[in-house]
Amino acid sequence: MNKPEVTRQAFAGPVAALLNRFNVAPVLIDIGASGPHRQIWDLIALQSVLLRFDPDLREIRDLNGAGYRRAITINEAVTADPSAGEVPFYLTRSPYCSSTLEPDIEALSDYIYTDLFRVERKVQVKASALAAILARTKLDRVDWFKTDSQGTDLRLFNSLPDAIRSRVLCVEVEPGILDAYRDEDKFAEAHLALMSQGFWLASAKVCGTTRIRQSTLARLRRNRPDLDVNTIRGHCDVSPGWVEALYLRDLRYLKARAAPAEDYVVLWAFALMVDQWGYALDVALEYEGHFGHDEASELMTTRLTEQLLRPQGGLYRQAKHALKAVLPGSVQRWIKARIVHSRA
Repeated sequence: MNKPEVTRQAFAGPVAALLNRFNVAPVLIDIGASGPHRQIWDLIALQSVLLRFDPDLREIRDLNGAGYRRAITINEAVTADPSAGEVPFYLTRSPYCSSTLEPDIEALSDYIYTDLFRVERKVQVKASALAAILARTKLDRVDWFKTDSQGTDLRLFNSLPDAIRSRVLCVEVEPGILDAYRDEDKFAEAHLALMSQGFWLASAKVCGTTRIRQSTLARLRRNRPDLDVNTIRGHCDVSPGWVEALYLRDLRYLKARAAPAEDYVVLWAFALMVDQWGYALDVALEYEGHFGHDEASELMTTRLTEQLLRPQGGLYRQAKHALKAVLPGSVQRWIKARIVHSRA
C-alpha cells in the first residue's frame, strides 16, 4: 500500500490547532543528522523545536526553509558519559559510517561494503552528555528521540535524565545485527530494553548488504577485473545487517504514569506521521476516556475517520477495509454515529 501522503498533510491544520491549544512545542532530537531533509517531521515542523547533532559536518544540510519553530545544530559528539569532555571520533570513508566507536574492520571484511568503514582520520572531538546539552539549550522535554549514532543508540537514550526519558513518546534507532563497531549496542538488546520501558515496535525495516569476503573478491578480480561490486550486488541476496526501528509509547504506560492530556495529543500526532492510523484512533479514544469529550477529542476522532473514509479511489477502499478488519462492530457504529452527528 502506498503511503497516503495527501491524507497525512490534510491533518496539518488540526495538528497545529491541537498543539497550540495545549501550548506544546514538541522537541525533536536528531543524533547523527547527516543525510537528506527528514520529511517525516514536516507536519509539525512549524510548532516544533529541532535539536540535531553531528560532529562530522561533511553531509549536514542547511536548514534554511525547513520551517521549524526553532532549529539548533550542535557540532559535537553526544556521549553517555557525563564526565567526558572529549571523545575519539572515527572519520570513515563514508560520512554515514563515522562514529565514536572504532569500526570492526576484521568482522566487516566478510561483507562487500567494508571500504565505507575504513577510517581516514581519528580525531578528538568535543563531547557532551544529553542532559548537559538540554540544560544549555533550555529544553526540559524530548518528545521524539531519533538517533543513528553508529553503535551507541541504546546507551544514549538511557543516558537521558529519568524525568525526561519517561516522557519520550517516539524513539527511532538504527542498531546493528552484524558486528560493525567494537562494543556496539545491538538490535536485540535495544529492542528488549525499549519494550521494557513502555514502548511498542511500530515499524521495522531490516537492511543489509552482500556477504562476500574482501579477500575472495580481490582474488577473483585478478583474473576477472570486470567483476566489480555492482555486479556482485546484482546477483547476490542481501544479508541482514541493521534495523531501522521506530517505537511509540504504549497507552498502558501513559495510563500508569497518569500522563497529561498534551502527551496523548502529541502521541496522536506522531501516530499519524508514521501512518499508524489505527493506533491514532486508539489514542484518541483513550484521551476521551481520561479527559472527557471536548474539542480536542472531536478533532482527533471525527476528523480522522472522516478523512480515512472519504471517497479517494483505492485509498478509500483500503482504509475502509482496514478499519473493518481492526475495529469491532460496536466501535465502527460509534464512529459512524459521530460522523453523522458532526455533519448535522
